Amino acid sequence: MVDRNIIRRLGFTPEELESKVNELFTAEDSKLLSEALEKKVDALTPGTILSGRIIQQIGNDVILEIGLKSEGVVDVSEFDDPQEIVPGNEIEVLLEEVDAGGLIILSKRKADRIRGWERLITSHKEGDMVTGRVIRRIKGGLLVDIGVPVFLPASQVDIRKPGDISRFIGQDVTCEILKIDTDNKNIVISRRKIIEDQRSAGKEKLLAEIQPGQKRKGVVKNIADFGVFVDLGGLDGLLHISDLSWGRVSHPSEVVHLDQEIECVVIGVDKENEKVSLGLKQKSESPWENIDTRYPVNAKVKGTVVNVMNYGIFVRLEEGVEGLVHISEMSWTKKINHPGDLYKLGEQIDVIVLDVNKDKQEISLGVKQLETNPWAVASQKYPPGTVVNVKITSLTNYGAFVEIEPGIDGLIHISDISWTKKYNHPGEALTRDQQIKCVVLEVDEEKQRISLGVKQLTEDPWLHAIPEKYLPGQIVHGVVTKITNFGVFVELEPDLEGLLHISEIADHKIDNPQDVVKPGQEVEVKILRVDSDSRKIGLSMRRVKWAEEDSKAVPAPDLESMPSSSSSTTPRRGGLEGEGLMIPPIQKKEQEKAE
Repeated sequence: MVDRNIIRRLGFTPEELESKVNELFTAEDSKLLSEALEKKVDALTPGTILSGRIIQQIGNDVILEIGLKSEGVVDVSEFDDPQEIVPGNEIEVLLEEVDAGGLIILSKRKADRIRGWERLITSHKEGDMVTGRVIRRIKGGLLVDIGVPVFLPASQVDIRKPGDISRFIGQDVTCEILKIDTDNKNIVISRRKIIEDQRSAGKEKLLAEIQPGQKRKGVVKNIADFGVFVDLGGLDGLLHISDLSWGRVSHPSEVVHLDQEIECVVIGVDKENEKVSLGLKQKSESPWENIDTRYPVNAKVKGTVVNVMNYGIFVRLEEGVEGLVHISEMSWTKKINHPGDLYKLGEQIDVIVLDVNKDKQEISLGVKQLETNPWAVASQKYPPGTVVNVKITSLTNYGAFVEIEPGIDGLIHISDISWTKKYNHPGEALTRDQQIKCVVLEVDEEKQRISLGVKQLTEDPWLHAIPEKYLPGQIVHGVVTKITNFGVFVELEPDLEGLLHISEIADHKIDNPQDVVKPGQEVEVKILRVDSDSRKIGLSMRRVKWAEEDSKAVPAPDLESMPSSSSSTTPRRGGLEGEGLMIPPIQKKEQEKAE
């Protein structure tokens, strides 16, 4: 009798199958059928590798006959080569599951990997070389197909940091097996170890042969901001960014790319430290040869703006030859805050060659030289003594800047505002945007400066007017304008002040002048001296009191009893000298001091 469990697993009801079997088969036949069915059921256990024959493809399903008239389904994506899908072809598949509807799900790819793993561990061991294709990037490295997926750590991809390892995807790589883990079915491989072994063998030979001046081919292995590392076959050479091109290079990636084969010139070899310097631009002649012939000083040439800095612009005259237009060489008169306000990258401009330094490979250029220098004619246009109408543009502590004409500025120094008044700041007398008349004092073409004055519009009162009006010994009235620790300034008339020194305020010692006088107070002072050279008037307040006391001490002369002018009688004590009178000793001493 057929086992009921087998009957149930085949999809029949026990009663139906048993009835049929009893009708058709003998007891011996029934036993043979039971054994065959048992064998088929064992073959349909998930995880079993089966041999199947392709029957047909329906859409994305490939139908396989896997024995005993059973059929299974393989998805078309399981076939790496679509040409394998040919009716009658026999392939191995892995039985994944039998669903509730009796559909048998198969996987060709998993069966291939299992068979590949079995073949790999029987034919390879740790230390063997294998070649495979990089499938994709995974955490920590790459997945490489060598018949089965194996792990290539990022640290084992190259002898140096490779940057973005994704660029290896799709490439075939040869590696060495580092570790085989049969329990977890895991293999770790290394590309770096093979490269190190190859380089070690080639390094010794390379160092024995390489010499400066040779041309060597190599492969770009790393690109940094400062240059390129080129594998010469056993040893890396450094191709510095400055040796990539005679022209301007912002980054080496503008000239070369990774894994590119290039030919370089060996420009330096340090065999002891195993360092090689390479050059790419040295393969062609330097454009700086005969540079002074092609670009003589004062020549007008065309160029392209290739860089804009805060101190100037770089202009390319030809490939590999650039010159600098300094910000000071852009305009004769305009104040330029930044060259970018005038010039843009890629702009074509005319320039004048100012200087060529072949050794330093530098060319100085100018733009303002294309126009006539207005300062060259300023001394002729504005000779000293010329009266001009100007506009005040700005004020500083030391003076006022004015615009004489567009691009030509001048300075009125604070000392040239007034002959007599002392200003602490020009803003006390002038205002911005004010239109005033002034006199040209000096023109300095080299420094591009014009000195102007306001006070020079009138005659200097210190030459005649002040010395004639204010005489030593004279008593005058004034107003206290400013008090300092050393004395008091007294205004004698508008814009004319004299100094009343602290020692001339009173007969007794004074520590603070404010103890005696106050700002705005009217005082009576005596003129001690008038110094036209230094433009100073010395005053005294205490000597006024001396004069008052002396005048009270001297009696009025008796004119009737005085001898005639022709008399030779000796003048009496107490009179005025020169008028037949003696000057009192104190008053005479005071006058002498004043004189």
